[in-house]
Amino acid sequence: MNKKLSRRRFFKITSMGLAGTCLGLSGVEAWAQRMGGGGGGMGGGGGTGGGGVIDPPPGAPFANPQLMPLTRDGNLVTVNLEAQISPININGTVANLMTYGYRDASHNYHGFFPGPTINVRQNDIVRINFTNSLPYTSQTNLLGYQKNITNLHTHGWHVSPEPPGDYVMYDLMPGETYNHEYDLANQGAGSFNFYHPHKHGVSAEQYWAGLAGCLITEDDLTVFSGMDTKIMVLKDIALSGSAPSPHAMMSDYMHGKSGSTVMVNGQVNPVLTIRPGQVQRWRVLNASNVRHYLLSLEGHTLYLAGADGHLLDKPYARSQILLAPGERVEVLVKASTTKRDYKFLSLAYSWRGNMTSEQITLLTMRVTGSGASGAIPASINPAAQRLNPNSLEIAQTDVLALSMGMGNGYINGQDFDVAPYTIMSNVDTYEIWTITNDSGMDHPFHQHVNPAQILSISGAPSSYPAYAAMPAWKDTVLVPKWGSVTMLVPVMDYAGMAMFHCHILEHEDIGMMGMWHIMGMG
Repeated sequence: MNKKLSRRRFFKITSMGLAGTCLGLSGVEAWAQRMGGGGGGMGGGGGTGGGGVIDPPPGAPFANPQLMPLTRDGNLVTVNLEAQISPININGTVANLMTYGYRDASHNYHGFFPGPTINVRQNDIVRINFTNSLPYTSQTNLLGYQKNITNLHTHGWHVSPEPPGDYVMYDLMPGETYNHEYDLANQGAGSFNFYHPHKHGVSAEQYWAGLAGCLITEDDLTVFSGMDTKIMVLKDIALSGSAPSPHAMMSDYMHGKSGSTVMVNGQVNPVLTIRPGQVQRWRVLNASNVRHYLLSLEGHTLYLAGADGHLLDKPYARSQILLAPGERVEVLVKASTTKRDYKFLSLAYSWRGNMTSEQITLLTMRVTGSGASGAIPASINPAAQRLNPNSLEIAQTDVLALSMGMGNGYINGQDFDVAPYTIMSNVDTYEIWTITNDSGMDHPFHQHVNPAQILSISGAPSSYPAYAAMPAWKDTVLVPKWGSVTMLVPVMDYAGMAMFHCHILEHEDIGMMGMWHIMGMG
């Protein structure tokens, strides 16, 4: 029923002034409308501004995200995950957000923002029983999709894309449960990934409203023994009353949604304590819809130790690290011996045209207490290595051109709603993909199932790590405005129907997504 939606979007563009003004709703339908349909204004949807500074005072003590309770029987892990509306304190305002959570022994629901971290091990069989408990509504959003239908994507996991694995082409209605099962036999240890909705047409507004949580696959590397690990989920939001600001105009989809309340694990400028000379491991996820984070720690060097879901061979010293939506990094921080507060910043950056985002204080690192004798290790994961495409048989090459226009996103000129661009691949082969950006806005490109190694990037700022010179495995990569990325894609282990798309999820929802048909025994 969604194959004609691009024409419906064209109609909505031409009647944009009327969008959201002709519906009179009440009760749950009014809530659903606020959660993503017509009505209201931009609500921070432009994503960029004229710079400026967001520097809130130091807040509450830093806290890692909530851990998800699970049951374990040998290597079989069972998780009961649920999506529901919960009241969440957003910098002093109680907002009704979409949350991931779980029920306790008394069947009471506990929802969290961000969602609870699911912590498992390599070679586990993970069963996630995912229940949609979003409230009933028959309302559709600006793109014509019913708002409370959802599903689940394990972003970065190298698992089967077929049911009951990381299958994202199903509709989970309110009250229904989908029983996912993931075999982590081929998932590398020490990986940092995340889960979120992937229901085409509503993924952006559900993500914006709070649905995202971390996936950790534990490592046993002695290099991290005794090292204090912090998880940081970076997410921004704008509120309209007690609900997330709606996707009310097509510009919200074209530009992507951003807000001036910027949080780490749902906290505004939390205070993270560290001892003088101590080394900490920071795992940082950009779970924002469109906001890019240009990370910098006042008075300190950031040592890049991992990219997306994989650890690097050694730490790479960086003064700044640009983190696009959907990307993850692991950094090591060695605290100064000078006791005082230091700001962990997102510096001003232009991800759309010449418009510049604000400089934001993400958290305050407070150096206090007795001294420690920590050291940045010389090596992280010696097994990490780069593949040489010249020594491999390349099965095929593809060029994927990302573009936008008339309220739609395209890959090679094709809109996912009308005729999705499709790549046909075979298991146990290697391919080279070149992704070009034919627009004046950055696009983070994400492919499911198989991570890739970057061969070259054109147009990227110096703050973006030189992944083409590292043994890095990337499932999400910044394709700079008017630039391009070429990457080596090993098609390994699993057959099935996977996806690739822009991880500004508004762009995915308006068509910048394709099908990846992986064939073979798998």
